[in-house]
Order: sequence, then C-alpha cells, then structure tokens
Amino acid sequence: MTPNHQQLVLSGMQPTNTLHLGNYLGALKNWVKMQAEMPCLFCVVDMHSLTDDAGYRKPEDVARASREVTAAYIAAGVDPRHTPIFAQSMVAEHSELAWIFNCVARLGWLDRMTQFKEKSGKHKERASVGLYTYPVLMAADILVYKATHVPVGDDQKQHLELSRDVAQKFNSDYGVQGFFPLPEPVITGPATRVMSLRDGAKKMSKSDESDNSRINLTDSADTIAQKIRKAKTDPNPIPANKNEMKGRPEAENLINIYAALADDTPERVMNEFGGQQFSTFKNALADLTVTKIAPIADEMRRLMADQAEIDRILRASAEIARARARPIVQEVKKIVGFVT
Repeated sequence: MTPNHQQLVLSGMQPTNTLHLGNYLGALKNWVKMQAEMPCLFCVVDMHSLTDDAGYRKPEDVARASREVTAAYIAAGVDPRHTPIFAQSMVAEHSELAWIFNCVARLGWLDRMTQFKEKSGKHKERASVGLYTYPVLMAADILVYKATHVPVGDDQKQHLELSRDVAQKFNSDYGVQGFFPLPEPVITGPATRVMSLRDGAKKMSKSDESDNSRINLTDSADTIAQKIRKAKTDPNPIPANKNEMKGRPEAENLINIYAALADDTPERVMNEFGGQQFSTFKNALADLTVTKIAPIADEMRRLMADQAEIDRILRASAEIARARARPIVQEVKKIVGFVT
C-alpha cells in the first residue's frame, strides 16, 4: 500500500436471498467494529446480484432485497449517520471505472478465477459475461474510492488479489505509480467461515435448499432456537481441546459460532463445555444466538416497515460516495486520454 493513501474500508454484500448468521459473524459484526476504527463505506452490491445464475429475478425482488440488506446493515449496528450505506448502482462511477479496468485486466487473470469455474459449472458457454467479469467490477468497486482495506472471506481472496493486479498494472501502464493503492485484505474473528448446520463440511449459504442449514437474520426467536437444537452433531461429547475436535466438523462449527457470538475463543468455550453432552451445549448456544440475533430481526422488521426512510438513507449516502468517486474517475479519464 502506498503511504500517501488515507485508510479507507470498502465492503458490500449482494442482495440475493436473506442474509444469515454467517454474513453477520463473517462480516457485519466486524464492520460495526471497523467503523469506529477507520473511515468506512458499505454498499449493497446490487449490480453484482444480476450475475446470480438462479434464473430471472423480478425487478421488484431486487429492490426489496436491496432494502432488506440495507436494513440488516443498520440493524446490526452500522450507523448511516457516520458510515455511508448505499446501493452500488446509485454511483455510476462504478460502471465507468469497470469498463476502463476491463481494458486493463487480462483474460488469463480471469481464466484463473476459481469462483467462476464453480458457479458456471460444466456449461461455461452459458454463463453470463457479467459473471466472468465480476472480479473486474469488484476491483472498480474498491478502487473507485481508492479504498485501502477490504474485509473479505476465503472465497473472495482471489478476487481481491486481482484488484491489486489491476491497480498495479494501471499504475505501471500509465506511468502513475501510486495513483491507485494496492488494497489489503482484512480477515478477522474466529468464525469468519460459518458452516452449514446440516453439514459441517459446507459453508452456510443463502442458496442452500434446506432452510434448517442456516440461521436467517429474519428468523424469529423460536425458529432460531429450533434450528440450533436440530443442528447436526456426532454421538461424542463436546471436545475439550483441539485434538479432540479433529475430524469433527459439526462440533467445530458450533463451538466457533458460540465463540464468535460470545466474543470469546474456541479454547475457552471447550474449557467450559468440554465433556458435556451436545444437548446441554445446544441449549446454551440457542439462548446465546437468540440474545444476539433476535433483536437484529426485530429491528429489521421495524426498518422494513418504512421503505421511504431506507430509500432516503441510500440516496443520501450515495451522494457522499459519488462526491468521493467523481473526482477520482475524472482523473482516471484524463490519465487514459479521454477528453473531459
């Protein structure tokens, strides 16, 4: 990272399906802490959501999901009075810079993106161009603000590396060393990768067919408790140390979830519950999860009842974001030779 760049965090989530416990523990909970430590921008990446291969989505569904994700950000503790929350599509500079970056990035880079291979499956030729160039738009999302830090999960590390490659190549190609920073990944917390409640080897996902595989941020207290108590486990007692936890993905997942919700370490959780039966531990985990997540669900419902206020927050935040992005893109246009 070039020392001249002021620290700035940029991150966002797609408005596809309802956010869940993994989104909260892996991202939102950390965002709330970050906003007190350095300037942050959090966007709803609605443009990225169009790459979802689940089929045609009605426009009203995209809008509803965008508002719901915004409500989740606020309900979890992101304060829009100090930290802008906006929809990606509201800031046209994202698209403008993405096209320029499409001409900087190389096909070989995109061909190496494992997430495209996973999402396109055996029918690559049927995948949208947007899904293929998704990482280039992500680079624009970050660099349009000259963001220096990006909270990412394991599945986005490769995309962030491509963002660094794009920044470096642009700087080098146009002889403007240091113009764009090389954004750094921020990976925090003991449960950044929360696994399915039905299969400890699979990541908790919004797209999993089984609703019992995840805790949705909109679930009621009773539903949360039921899902925790039904979570898959093995016949052995709670492990008392790391050695006993080896080869037990479901036990490890539940212990990590407890640790993250309690702001504790997995080791201390095992010290407290090691040797006990899962039924006892699940009761404690259910109570803790309800205490932490149910208030977020209640606040989301309150916020979603006033969509006009959510839209006002998004528009006001987008103006702040555009004020930062506009001069950066104008400078980029001059650098590449566009008449401005």
